[in-house]
Amino acid sequence: MAPKPRVVVLAGGLSHERDVSLRSGRRVAEALRGAGIEVTVHDVDSDLIPALTQARPDLVWPLLHGATGEDGSVRDVLEMLDLPYLGTDPRASRVAWSKPVAKTVVARAGLRTPDFVTLPQSLFRELGAGRVLEAIVQRLGLPLVVKPSRGGSALGVTLVRDAAELPRAMVDAFAYGDTALVERAVEGREMAVSVVQSPDGLRALPAVEVVTDGPYDYDARYNPGRTEYFAPARLDAATARAAADMALQAHRALGLRHLSRTDLVLTDDGVAHFLEVNVAPGMTETSLFPQAATAAGHDLGTLYRELVQLALRDAAATGV
Repeated sequence: MAPKPRVVVLAGGLSHERDVSLRSGRRVAEALRGAGIEVTVHDVDSDLIPALTQARPDLVWPLLHGATGEDGSVRDVLEMLDLPYLGTDPRASRVAWSKPVAKTVVARAGLRTPDFVTLPQSLFRELGAGRVLEAIVQRLGLPLVVKPSRGGSALGVTLVRDAAELPRAMVDAFAYGDTALVERAVEGREMAVSVVQSPDGLRALPAVEVVTDGPYDYDARYNPGRTEYFAPARLDAATARAAADMALQAHRALGLRHLSRTDLVLTDDGVAHFLEVNVAPGMTETSLFPQAATAAGHDLGTLYRELVQLALRDAAATGV
């Protein structure tokens, strides 16, 4: 009998999304153990490199949300240590992590994404906040969405329907990063489409529709009760295919690997608009990737084990 793969799940870190990462790590570790995989969960701290160097696991699965987990830096370290890992490589992670860059890449690939501008905090102050905000409203109109140019879990994100709300929205975005992205709000239904890789190629899982009693913010995402999910989403076949195609095209255009989740808005005419992509989707009890996998009929432990085996085969093929 072949030995069980030894997997280290990385969870925690020091980002604003630490708690979500810890919950994701626990859930994935439990599912993998149930599927016969030997798993250890490790935080990202000063003990990590010595622990990985000594243990030399067969595979590392970074389940870190926020800066170091999704900007490619931890994956750079894993490559320096010659350790195979599950997920997107550092270069593509950096592209996907920056919302303005990712939107530019997918737009060049022919996908629709809301018009936007980006503003570093220093320029915002130098040019005068009032004049800059006036120019933004003239250029993009209302309503607007203001968000940090990097980050997840809707931290620092504000829907602005009145120009008087814009200054506060900018302050909230700058609290989570030194650059804000301001984009034209697209009215429609919020969807998330996850993509998984298999030996037969990429496939999109069923779209998950998100309905909240207000903004789909951090509280609505991770505390049950405020949000209703439809998995699969309430879509006709043609619209479901359009949403799936957008996620698959975004995954390919950005050079992602093994798994991803694309967030989009579907307007009433069935047109999908790309918002952002996540290379380390949340795996908590309310997260969208596990809901999509379950809606597709997957047992989570089996699916996660298949992803581990795929990543191990990829590593063997490339000699990592």
